[in-house]
Amino acid sequence: MNEQDFLAAYDPRAYPAVAVTADVVALTIRDNALHLLLIRRAEQPYADHWALPGGFVRPDEELATAARRELTEETGLGGEQLRRVHLEQLASYGAPDRDPRMRIVSVAHLAFAPDLPDATAGTDAADATWVPVAELANRELAFDHRQIVTDGLERARSKLEYTPLATRFLASEFTIGELRSVYETVWGHPLHAGNFHRKVLSVPGFVESTGDSTERGGARGGPRARLYRAGDARLLHPALLRPAREETVR
Repeated sequence: MNEQDFLAAYDPRAYPAVAVTADVVALTIRDNALHLLLIRRAEQPYADHWALPGGFVRPDEELATAARRELTEETGLGGEQLRRVHLEQLASYGAPDRDPRMRIVSVAHLAFAPDLPDATAGTDAADATWVPVAELANRELAFDHRQIVTDGLERARSKLEYTPLATRFLASEFTIGELRSVYETVWGHPLHAGNFHRKVLSVPGFVESTGDSTERGGARGGPRARLYRAGDARLLHPALLRPAREETVR
């Protein structure tokens, strides 16, 4: 039998139905704190529960396209705001009982973005809001979304060690102090300013000077800070290890 005849006789109904969803762990920094985007579900199952933005992948969609569409539909983000979002695939979650409706596999995505405006709930969400990560313990999440969030946070914290993605939380030009603040916020650890400055400038391609400085000095009247932009490095070598992992390496 050739392929054309095989496909003509093929009956997908002979196999159990499986659906695919795209869920998004979207992170940003607001008011000097790491925030996660959550939506309140308007429909069953888990009506009125908080959940990650996401939904079913359409038959003609790529997974990343579905993730971006859901992020737009359920939060109102779009246009220039959406283009500023770094999106990457996180992991797949396929426990047989993770969704009470049917066998549904979720392909979760991780999104980094600079300071974004308040979210706006879409047609299939009752509410949408940025929640401080420190307050997530007080939220009951739908499905297995707490595990997905845990994995997403660990991925984000790890990626800041060996990639320049911390710069995606910042404007196109930034100071080393602002970059350090991103690391401190995402990692949840204070960092020594001088050591951090030295490490950042020792990593080839991490940042490059713009040749300009801030218009004003620091809060205590100190000198104006130099401005930098993201360099062309894709990996950081040497890596910037989290304080706890630095101790382990030693």
